[in-house]
Amino acid sequence: MYSILRSLLFRMDPETAHSFSLSALHYVPDFLFKKNLAKPVKALGLNFPNVVGLAAGLDKNGEHLDALAKLGFSFIELGTVTPRPQSGNPKPRLFRLPDAQAIINRMGFNNQGVDALVENVKKARYKGILGINIGKNKDTPLDQAAGDYMHCLRKVYEHASYVTINISSPNTPDLRQLQQKEYFAGLLSQIQEEQIRLSDKSQRHVPLVVKISPDEDPETLKQMTEVILNYGIEGIIATNTTCSRPGVTHLPNAMETGGLSGKPLLELSTQCLRLLKQYVGDEVTLIGVGGIDGCVSAQAKLDAGASLIQVYTGLIYKGPGLVHELVQGL
Repeated sequence: MYSILRSLLFRMDPETAHSFSLSALHYVPDFLFKKNLAKPVKALGLNFPNVVGLAAGLDKNGEHLDALAKLGFSFIELGTVTPRPQSGNPKPRLFRLPDAQAIINRMGFNNQGVDALVENVKKARYKGILGINIGKNKDTPLDQAAGDYMHCLRKVYEHASYVTINISSPNTPDLRQLQQKEYFAGLLSQIQEEQIRLSDKSQRHVPLVVKISPDEDPETLKQMTEVILNYGIEGIIATNTTCSRPGVTHLPNAMETGGLSGKPLLELSTQCLRLLKQYVGDEVTLIGVGGIDGCVSAQAKLDAGASLIQVYTGLIYKGPGLVHELVQGL
């Protein structure tokens, strides 16, 4: 059924299809989705019903939380959200590569701002594990970025099960510099201090997770993990999209500016995950994302060291049944 629907959706502009699909999902009866039976997983100090979560980016503003919950995810990650609303990069900014089951996006953290997201979360009925992915506004200088992240952390803290620090999108100018030595330790130090303050105030601990790029060299990854371990960051999401174009350069739209996600990212992101596992062992929870389109690719993430996995582009190409397939197959 989804293959028929997909052919119709793929005739639409990608952003239009995205909005239409999420809006339509609200009206699909719950009983049409298969119920999952799975082994729970304990990670980040939380009890996850299964290993399969939704990656950030699909629902940036938390407008579709209850609709997405129907699909059987163990956890849902919203965002990326910034302190102030921003429109993102000019359109067109989302491109399909169907022959590679891939997408290129240069969205640029388009969102309605953290206050709008919080209001949407408060209205939702969803009671499952909720990640909220936070970033900085495009016009905030790098040396003031920590202020943006701390502002968002304060706003979302009481509503999130965990908070993801996104410093790896390729679509906000210079954002990935925050992964470099001269910024990274200072950024995490300030965010961790704010986390401790909020934890003491609320008497509730919300874990911090860092989402990283697949395009960093092993030495940079090693330096990052040393900082992550030093500041007690509890999770790493590996990985964000890539600026490289593995195996797709011959395809239409392949050379559009932006981050590549989907099947071509699998090997690169899994290699990164494997390296991170070597560096952090069992001290940090690893969440694998990038190129998952079925049980074989999902198992590759788990074998490389992930405790949890997330999907996004695979969902676009395979449809909602992918979640059930993964949960049952794994």
